[in-house]
Amino acid sequence: MNNLPWDKITHLNYAFASVDPATSKIAIGSGAANPDTGLTWPNVPAAAMDPSLPYKGHFNLLSQYKKKYPGVKLMISVGGWAGSGGFYTATTNADGSINTAGINTLADSMVAFVRQYNFFDGVDVDYEHPTTNNEAGNPNDFAVSKPRLAGLMTSYNVLLKVLRQKLDEAAVQDNKYYLLTIAGSASGWVLRGEENMSGLKYLDYASLMSYDLHGAWNQYVGPNAALFDDGNDGELRAGNAYQFQNIGYLNTDWAYRYYRGAMQAGRINIGVPFYTRGWKDVTGGTNGLWGTTPLISSTVTCAGTKTCGTGATGIDNVWYDLDSQGKPTPGGGNPIWHALNLQNGIVPSYLDAYKVTDKALVGTYVPYYSSTMVAPWLWNATKKVFISTETTQSIAAKAQYIVNNNIGGVMIWEMAGDYAWDATRNGGKGEYFMGTTLTDVLYQAFRTAGAYGNKRAEIAMPGTAANVSITLGGWKLGDNNFPINPVMTVKNNTASTLPGGTVVEFDYPVSAPSDMSDQSGFGLTVINAGYTGPNNIGGFTKNYNRARFAIPAWQSLAPGGSVALTLNYRLPISGPANYTVTVGGTKYALTQEYPELPVALP
Repeated sequence: MNNLPWDKITHLNYAFASVDPATSKIAIGSGAANPDTGLTWPNVPAAAMDPSLPYKGHFNLLSQYKKKYPGVKLMISVGGWAGSGGFYTATTNADGSINTAGINTLADSMVAFVRQYNFFDGVDVDYEHPTTNNEAGNPNDFAVSKPRLAGLMTSYNVLLKVLRQKLDEAAVQDNKYYLLTIAGSASGWVLRGEENMSGLKYLDYASLMSYDLHGAWNQYVGPNAALFDDGNDGELRAGNAYQFQNIGYLNTDWAYRYYRGAMQAGRINIGVPFYTRGWKDVTGGTNGLWGTTPLISSTVTCAGTKTCGTGATGIDNVWYDLDSQGKPTPGGGNPIWHALNLQNGIVPSYLDAYKVTDKALVGTYVPYYSSTMVAPWLWNATKKVFISTETTQSIAAKAQYIVNNNIGGVMIWEMAGDYAWDATRNGGKGEYFMGTTLTDVLYQAFRTAGAYGNKRAEIAMPGTAANVSITLGGWKLGDNNFPINPVMTVKNNTASTLPGGTVVEFDYPVSAPSDMSDQSGFGLTVINAGYTGPNNIGGFTKNYNRARFAIPAWQSLAPGGSVALTLNYRLPISGPANYTVTVGGTKYALTQEYPELPVALP
């Protein structure tokens, strides 16, 4: 904790607590050796324990640093890739129905947790993943996730609603506001199975995991966290996925526009990786970019999946997970400081500490940069190794993108990957090691930035509202969810009859093509396209497409009545949002979105 740049960060997520599958409660480590509440660092004066606290470890230090830096919000992150399995059973019964008791137990335990460790300011839900797509989460969780697929998103949204309510109740009692946030997927494939993320409305903000967009889980070599598409994404081309108005969806900008469909810009944080992804035995592409690697068929090497690409190993894979046989999983995972040592031909001093036996530097690691994608990488032509990384140039460009779009900020995974040059290390020869260089770039960019965006709608919304509700439901499971055909239900909760011809309009994000239609004869059309092509190379320029349909002239809607239409679109969206309904020539907002507005159609 003493190594963190406390004066340059606004929020710190402590990762991870998990969900105990046996109890459906939040869980952390136990015993004297656990880092949460047990470990001590007797040889580090800056990490001395406060003996007045009933716990040691990182929590003891967090409590101390919270007093020194009270403005920094501390969040307990629950889940993560390795710790999300308990979410499935806590929220969803084996038949796919909502586990109401489990959700209440989990939410109550989270509230009790932040009260017990009162230096925490809220809960960050990092559930990977509640998607209805088959085999989208950790393979170790498939036994519990697969039977529950049909109900995961419904249960997830209920969890966020219940947790929001319980945190708010605690806030009133404690006179302390509790934040609720998520780490949200940025993958178009995962999000297709997360429907329209209706639970976003319960959040203070969403932090996008806009990294791991390419990796050695398949053979397609590309950037870990490109800001923009370049029209040549090898994975998208192999899957014929540029067919949707040529939209490339494995990039940060696409993910931001997806979430912007339902949230203010200021409630979205862009994720950046302080680590690398990499492959070896790369063929094709340009200096490795958009090349491919051989496929491996081994559930051991591929961490539970049937096949994977050929990930970088040895000295090119310092930060690795272990496979089921205790061997390093190949993936080219490295902190940024190690990538810089490779680039500069430095054999570092820490290889033994990271249990790396491959210590020889073979060939040279030449840096390349795509300004179109804002994506740097290293290419070793001798070894045929490609390592996707980040640099001060790419981080500065992403920071400027955040400022230009009035986005809330940046979420970093994770702080130990940041770097500095340390001339005292490596026997006095010097090497790159942990530091704050990239964090400093972000801090300097944001400290003079203007206010973040606090409005969802970009059109002038009506000043009065109608008590009409619009909901979406009936999605197919993610793997079968194409084209995307949910049912939109318009319900008249007013005391008046809505006449035939009543017009409904709404925005949906440019993450989906501007050709949404309906299958029910309501004549739904896009009346203002925020994106029409020819491609999103270099990023989208607008956030929304706006659509319109009318209730058939022959069909009035009595009080309490409803009408349904089946939508048709081809890439996932959040929302829709910014609904209006026009009755008798007067346009109204909806009370479900703007409960603070005076109700003119009660």
